[in-house]
Amino acid sequence: MRASVARMLVRLYPERWRERYGEEFEVLLAAGRGNFETAVNVVIAAMREHILPRYGGEMSAELISFGTVTRKPTAWVPLSMSLVALSLVLGAVARNGGPIHEADEGAIAHMWQILMALQLPVLLWFAVTWLRRAPRAAWKVMALQAGAVLANLAAVFFLT
Repeated sequence: MRASVARMLVRLYPERWRERYGEEFEVLLAAGRGNFETAVNVVIAAMREHILPRYGGEMSAELISFGTVTRKPTAWVPLSMSLVALSLVLGAVARNGGPIHEADEGAIAHMWQILMALQLPVLLWFAVTWLRRAPRAAWKVMALQAGAVLANLAAVFFLT
């Protein structure tokens, strides 16, 4: 590949990436047999570095997996609160032998409301903390949490 084309392709990367890898990458591109496919791959990789810089621009950065995120209390506490609230509703329905129709909501309904309301600040803290650091894993955890909340809402709507 011509040195001028290699230099132009390296300029597509973010400045921080170029400071760390630019010279070496330019030499590698100039020394190699450059073709259209190589140029397209470099352009795509440069765009990816602008969008998600931790996937290559910073080799020392920790890659955060779904398992790592789910072990954090802000991920599993709201999910467990939803499961406890769901078990309260299902237990009350099982104890009554069918849908619950009471004039007064009762203690179980109040506990369910408290559990569902207390999840919101924890979910917000989780989103603020993890969506920027590990967006894919964080969205998966938030989808699980949303599913648990929807299961609770469905159980309350259909069974009470």
